[in-house]
Amino acid sequence: MSETYSWPVAAPLRGARLRLEPLTVAHAREAVDFLDDVRLHRWIGGSPPTREELRRRYRRQAVGHSPDGRQGWLNWMLRRHTDGQLVGTVQATLHRTGPDRVEAELAWVVGHDFQGEGYGKEAAAVMAQWLRKRGVARFVAHVHPDHRASAGIARSLGMEPSEEVHDDEELWTTAPDAERRHDRRS
Repeated sequence: MSETYSWPVAAPLRGARLRLEPLTVAHAREAVDFLDDVRLHRWIGGSPPTREELRRRYRRQAVGHSPDGRQGWLNWMLRRHTDGQLVGTVQATLHRTGPDRVEAELAWVVGHDFQGEGYGKEAAAVMAQWLRKRGVARFVAHVHPDHRASAGIARSLGMEPSEEVHDDEELWTTAPDAERRHDRRS
């Protein structure tokens, strides 16, 4: 019998320039526009999804947990305050590493036309702060070694590269001292 857990539910969040909206199936209509760019898929892999593929994916993800309940799934769409434009997404996959310890695997995607504006860093920071307040003890992320912007986001969250490589991406993790520093600031 597998253990299942109660996971937090994604809530609407606000950054200085962005709203982080909990993922819904309806977001597929707009998200397909910024995801339909082969330049973006150089880093995230795969190919641009169709609107129907996104609907199916978002329907699964919006449930908020894996089918067996062992992982929590938190997904937000990033919308600019100024014009309401959808510019990207952030996500956290939660799992327990001990009886009272939760780890979050973080990911972020910013549409190619919106990169270089700091949206990924802002959204990841808002998400990380929200997760820390809910007891998440450690963050990890998979970053392609040549993707300097993504490495910058990971570094801004207190993560450091490890020696581990999975599918051509390096595992970044929060260092124990970084976790304590962020806990004191929260």
